[in-house]
Amino acid sequence: MKNVLIILFLSAIGAGKTFAQQPKTGTYIYQVAFAEWQGRSLGATVLIKIKGDSIYVIHNGGNLSGEKGEVIDSGIIMKHRRTGKWIIGHTPGDKEAPEVGGCSDGPSVIDFNRKQFWLC
Repeated sequence: MKNVLIILFLSAIGAGKTFAQQPKTGTYIYQVAFAEWQGRSLGATVLIKIKGDSIYVIHNGGNLSGEKGEVIDSGIIMKHRRTGKWIIGHTPGDKEAPEVGGCSDGPSVIDFNRKQFWLC
């Protein structure tokens, strides 16, 4: 019984480290993680503006197409049920999307632990 409690405790600690909590309302700078480049940022950054559950991802410069200040993505912060990743959803059904992030057609992934926004 004691071993079971220890395993449950260690699992709970590990789960807390795997997924960060949603940040508070504010503006943050995140690196862009390019899925096609194994998550490297290549110097690109975005401004992340959060107000409650709403999020805006804004071009902040570096190796990105488009203009600095342009909104790249916006929506509602939610957790994808199958993967447990934080995503930028546009409809409630995005929580159940078959694929998310990277070069998929699904919602964008945002990693609050590593301060990364994933693009293709």
